[in-house]
Amino acid sequence: MKILVTGGAGFIGSAVIRLAISRGHEVINLDALTYAGCLENLAPVADNPLYSFEHVDIRDRAALDRVFGAHKPQCVMHLAAESHVDRSIDGPGDFIETNITGTYNMLEAARGYWAGAGKPDDFRFHHISTDEVFGSLGATGMFTEDTPYDPRSPYSASKASSDHLVRAWHETYGLPVVLTNCSNNYGPYHFPEKLVPVVILNALAGKDIPVYGKGENVRDWLFVEDHADALLLVLEKGALGRSYNIGGENEARNIDLVRSICAILDEKQPKAGSYADQITFVQDRAGHDLRYAIDPARIRSELGWRPSVTLDEGLEKTVQWYLDNETWWRALQDRDGVGVRLGNKG
Repeated sequence: MKILVTGGAGFIGSAVIRLAISRGHEVINLDALTYAGCLENLAPVADNPLYSFEHVDIRDRAALDRVFGAHKPQCVMHLAAESHVDRSIDGPGDFIETNITGTYNMLEAARGYWAGAGKPDDFRFHHISTDEVFGSLGATGMFTEDTPYDPRSPYSASKASSDHLVRAWHETYGLPVVLTNCSNNYGPYHFPEKLVPVVILNALAGKDIPVYGKGENVRDWLFVEDHADALLLVLEKGALGRSYNIGGENEARNIDLVRSICAILDEKQPKAGSYADQITFVQDRAGHDLRYAIDPARIRSELGWRPSVTLDEGLEKTVQWYLDNETWWRALQDRDGVGVRLGNKG
């Protein structure tokens, strides 16, 4: 396939591109290179003739039309988004402009291109979203594709809005779409503002390891390379107009996740005492959802997919990657917001 990937210089997008090219697909990476975009994530494929890059912002409709016309993709994988909850608390405007208006621009550019090409049967627009659109769970229960939307943060509200737009473009205009909502991703190349890389890098630097509240919030953790595999499968075989929840089947409390990372570091790079001694409980995030958990029954039964990496295996791989790739994360330390507590304006 010839795939246009938006946000391909980001964490999940770059994993998708690396995997897609390894499978022989041609990929056009469209990315604005905002603070979290990192072309070094694509170093393993940068010289591959199947890879090309377009420095374009999805808020620029004219530029999107040019890219579609020049490259004529068979499929779109729309991952470009502002995605950090804490940043959305401090500055929701960027999330509205990118996640809602940017998705509208992508849908219209894709629709114009698809219609102009005679509405080919093999065209697909795959919109990648998050389980956070469903809100917060109590101690029991799981999100399914039929769970009512109940977003609680500017980030999740903007992603919920984008999901609704994609469905509306399918129902109103017949645009061939598929949607996915995933649980928390982790793994190599994760920008150092999210929990897992923050824990690893603060531990190595001898700094406090911040844990919000009491660390009792629960997430379902999905190894990013498993997620990329599922996304490509849905793109190829998902039913049009259908959504698929993608989960890691790896629920853990934040405090238990942090302690697991510290234990791995104790083994791989021992020091006097344990890295767990650096854990520090800090003021909780405003509106912090208690628990997310995904029921992946649909993607398992319809497409035969389930995660291949356990949380213990994935954390070990992730920690080792950060230990082996100091040059990559050192280069990001001066970027906006890295190493700074965000989300305090709530």
